[in-house]
Formats: sequence, C-alpha cells, structure tokens
Amino acid sequence: MACDALVRTDAFARWQPSRAALPPGYGPSDLRSAYNLPSSGGSGATIAVVNAYDDPNAEADLGVYRAQYGLPPCTTANGCFRKLNQRGTTSPMPSADPNWAGEISLDLDMVSAVCPACKITLLEADSTYISDLGTAVNTAVSLGAKYVSNSYGGPEGPSETTFDTQYFNHPGVAVTFSAGDSGYGVQYPAASRYVTAVGGTSLTRSSTARGWSESVWGRSSGGTGTGSGCSAYESKPSWQTDSGCSRRTVADVSAVADPATGVAVYDTYQAPGWQVYGGTSASAPIIAGIYALAGTPVSNTYPASYPYAHRSSLYDVSTGANGTCAAAYLCTGEPGYDGPTGLGTPHGTAAFAGGSAGSCTAQQLLGNPGFENGTALWSATPYVINNNAREPARSGAWDAWLDGYSSSHTDTLSQQVSIPASCTSANLTFWLHTDTDQPNTTPHDVLNVQVLKGSTTTTLATYSNANAAPGYVQHSFNLAPYIGQTITLRFVGTQTSSLRTSFVIDDTALNVS
Repeated sequence: MACDALVRTDAFARWQPSRAALPPGYGPSDLRSAYNLPSSGGSGATIAVVNAYDDPNAEADLGVYRAQYGLPPCTTANGCFRKLNQRGTTSPMPSADPNWAGEISLDLDMVSAVCPACKITLLEADSTYISDLGTAVNTAVSLGAKYVSNSYGGPEGPSETTFDTQYFNHPGVAVTFSAGDSGYGVQYPAASRYVTAVGGTSLTRSSTARGWSESVWGRSSGGTGTGSGCSAYESKPSWQTDSGCSRRTVADVSAVADPATGVAVYDTYQAPGWQVYGGTSASAPIIAGIYALAGTPVSNTYPASYPYAHRSSLYDVSTGANGTCAAAYLCTGEPGYDGPTGLGTPHGTAAFAGGSAGSCTAQQLLGNPGFENGTALWSATPYVINNNAREPARSGAWDAWLDGYSSSHTDTLSQQVSIPASCTSANLTFWLHTDTDQPNTTPHDVLNVQVLKGSTTTTLATYSNANAAPGYVQHSFNLAPYIGQTITLRFVGTQTSSLRTSFVIDDTALNVS
C-alpha cells in the first residue's frame, strides 16, 4: 500500500505566526463553512486513524494544530488521544518514517478539524503490507471504534475479496478509504464493497449562496487527480444502481483533495511545520469525522449505504474530469452520481446518519458548553467569553458575559449544531444571570435567544433588564421541531444606553435522545 497524501512544495513551507493571521490552506472554520457542518457534536465518539510506521511527533504536532485554531486539547493525559501499534499496545512501536508521518499529521488534523470533540486513536502498522494495515483496522474495531479512517491504497488484484473478509467487513462501523491520487482508475481497498470510497474535489470560494464551489479534482488528460472507476473484482453493493458498471463503482462521496485548494497541516518530523496538503488522504478523514458527527452507525448495516438514502443532503458536483473513459460518468462530473465525486460532498451531516428508529445515541451536543475552553467552538463578539471575576461563572471559571458596557452596545454568542434525525427529543437548557443599573422594570435592554435555520430566524425567548435578579436561573426549550436539521443557536444582547445591563450565560446544553 502507498499513502495518498500530497504536500505542496511551491510555497508556504515555513509560515510563522508573525507573517499572517492564519497558516495557509483551509482550516477548521473553512471546512465547517464549505460543508455546512456544526461546530460541536461527536462527544464521546472515537475515530480510529490507521497508518503505517511511526510518527514520533504525532501528539505534539496535533497539539500545535488544535491550539492554533482554538480547538480543545486532545492529549494522552486528558484521555482524548491514544497512539498504539497494530496489536493495540503502546510498545513496541514501528520504525519511524517521515513520509508516513506527514500522512499521519494530515489525518489527525482533518478529523480534529471536522469533529473537535471526538477522541482519536492512532494505530500505526508495522509496515505497508495489507496484512499489517488490515490487522490495525481489525484492532481499531475490537477496541470499540465506530469510525475508522484509512488514507492509503494499492492496485486491485484477485485476492482482494479475501482481504475484504479478513479485514474490512465490519457492519455497524464507518470505514472510509481514499480513492487514490492518480486520476481515473480504481485502487484497493477503496474498491471494497464494505467501505466508503472517498473521492476528491477542488474547493474554491465563490459568490454563490453557498459561498463555495466544487469541481472534480483532476484533468481530462489524466494524471494527478482523484481516483474513480469500475472495480475488476468486487461485486456491486445493493445500494449502487448506476448502469455503466456491473461491479462496484468508486467513489461513494467526496470532499476537498486538490493540493491547489488544500488544507493546512502541521508536521515537524523531518518537516518544516506548517504546510499545505491535499490528496484523497485529506478527504477520507474529513468524511470519517462527519460520520462521527452524524451519530453511531446502526448495528448490522454498512454506513457506505447511508448517503444513497439521503442524496438531497449532499452538494452535487457536476463539472470537471479526472481522465477519459468509455462510460463518461465514471471519469466526469455529472448531475447526480458520477465516479470521481460519487453522490457529491457533504451538506451537513444528514447523509451520513443511519436514521433507523432506536439508533439515536443519548448525548449532549454542544461543544465547550461551560466555556471552560475559552472561545473554542463558539462564535462570539470579542471579550464575551471570559473569566472575569466581576461576573462569576455559575460553575468553573468561565462564562459568556453579554453587554454591561457604559454605552449602547450589542454582543452575540452562537454555535452551529446538527440534531440527529434518528433522535426523538431535543432539549436546550442554559443558566442566565441578569443584573442592571436601569432604575425601573420597564424593558430597555434585551437578550434574544434565537434559532437560525438558513435565512429563517426564530426567537425562542426574550429577556430584559426587568428580569434582573440575584444568582442564576435555568431556562429550557424544546427543539424537537429541529430534529434532523443543522441549526445555529444564537444569543443576542442589546444594551440601549449608558445604564449597564449584563446578561451572563453559563452551563449550556442541548440534550438529545
């Protein structure tokens, strides 16, 4: 097997914080914007990342990446990160390899970008042989991972269906594989009928309502680009219905992979630090992270089938090509299904949820709900999220303090979240403390609690200086009407004069079951 990571060498190799606000390449907020993803979710889920050889700097480099973008720490010490060999133990680790170290950094950074609340288990195989990498996949599943990201592949061969049975047939587990970086043509294990084959796109900002546009990563003349095509050996899974290939068709879905529109990665093992990466090694962990955001796969099902039942929850990619072929859709972007991009790219998480009755995992969805990780996962006006003792938190040291200035002022606090379609209840709670200098109970300064869905804003409640009282009061709202949707929760505080009113929020939660 060979990894599918591509690193740009034309520029950006030695970015320093003093030179620009952010490293070159797309970061977590870009990916969330492009694919309409929530900034929270996945709490308690574990994504396994399988690679060959050791990256001695994996945990330290991951820490730099997450700190740069304000993501919560993910370390061995806090129980979020584990690095294991293919047998599931901490020693002996395989020999180190700088090329695979770059691949490892890319994978860890992408699952972090998409699902910052997820735990991560890195499994490092002894070699690039399919027997070692496949053993690592089996170990990941045996350790309880429901999402396994793989960014490597090799030529198809007649033994692959045997390898399928040995290593990749894991119902109830989302196993993602990169489709390859060599243009039109099929590689294995992406060709396995049991996994989600992930193709690649070129992702650019645009003036469309979405704000982004995508095309097939590649050229009609072939060469470097996403893999795609018709398997020579794998039977067609029941959820695929395209007519130009009687066997398994690659890909199923896709995400950004073009190095020219690549992602920011931090890697220091015989590497300079911040770099721009691409390849379908980027798209495969992105999709694994989105599966984790979507919720636990349904037992005895193959998550590769889920997008086929939710086609409207994907962005269709209908332009570009990665080569030439007899059945044009196998190498050309077309409306609906095509080989290079599959059914399309994520539009929220709904396409990656099983949606079966009883499959909802009872969980709290908001990230950093008590603000103890500072501004991580929230969008807020400067200084709203703070640990100022003048307005003590209800618990911990941090809270969200809106308004309270000596002049008219407006503050906002928001977080995007996806409520799984398989759940039947969704309840928002938060604790609010209000104090004011206003001399009477006539409402002057207000706090609006809102839900944003597309261009529609719904106000759940309005509080004012008239609600001022000592201590915190808990408020609760039924969000069941938003089940199956990606929404933004927003608090807007408006102070109208120099008389201060402070709205202090703490210990938020969005519980689903």
